[in-house]
Amino acid sequence: MVVKSQIKFIKNLQQKKYRTQNKLFVVEGVKTVRELLDSSLKVYRIYVTDSKVLPRDANFVELISEGELKKMSGLSTPNKVLGVFHIPEPEPLDFSDWVIALDDVRDPGNMGTIIRLCDWFGVKSIICSSNSVDCYNPKVLQATMGSVSRVNIVYGDLHGIIGNCGVPVYGAFMDGAVVYKEEFSKKGILVMGNEANGVSEVMEALIGKKISIPQFGPKTAESLNVATATAILLNEIRRG
Repeated sequence: MVVKSQIKFIKNLQQKKYRTQNKLFVVEGVKTVRELLDSSLKVYRIYVTDSKVLPRDANFVELISEGELKKMSGLSTPNKVLGVFHIPEPEPLDFSDWVIALDDVRDPGNMGTIIRLCDWFGVKSIICSSNSVDCYNPKVLQATMGSVSRVNIVYGDLHGIIGNCGVPVYGAFMDGAVVYKEEFSKKGILVMGNEANGVSEVMEALIGKKISIPQFGPKTAESLNVATATAILLNEIRRG
């Protein structure tokens, strides 16, 4: 039986301030928990309602009731397994390949999808402005499908980091050069902006090349979703 204080502790990790204080995050679902267990992330505790779902290890796996899982879960319908993992220290940024920079990306689904895209396209690092959504937000983690363990995610002064990186800096803009005509270098930074406002004026000043995805249909859609745009641009970058 899980004590009330333990349930409250796990529930609180759904909030950023408690994740930051304790350097722990919560992830739910059998598939994602299994992926993170197979990664280099350090496990804190795993809670399961069915011992057949995961092997019972006395060191970190605890069998609980469905009622207890519901109390600590952030989901309306919990999925048998809840894992608590230590937040890893970010690794030094490597600018020998492409890096994605997120300028105030706020939507958890977009953040999670971009992390998963970086995993797919072999982009090892993401730099996030301090106002971007927390990558350990439960909704972000659901969208990453385990990719969060394979991408180095660094939060900080985006302007300061990019201003001193010494590699080409590209940015996604509505009025940029058509991406299909661009010849990309072997390394660089791709800056993706906020869902509503795009790349900020402060960051725009650092961008050496503005690129865009042309619209072929009727001029009815205002813009592409930032995660969708990232997928298209990364595909072109990797295509060479």
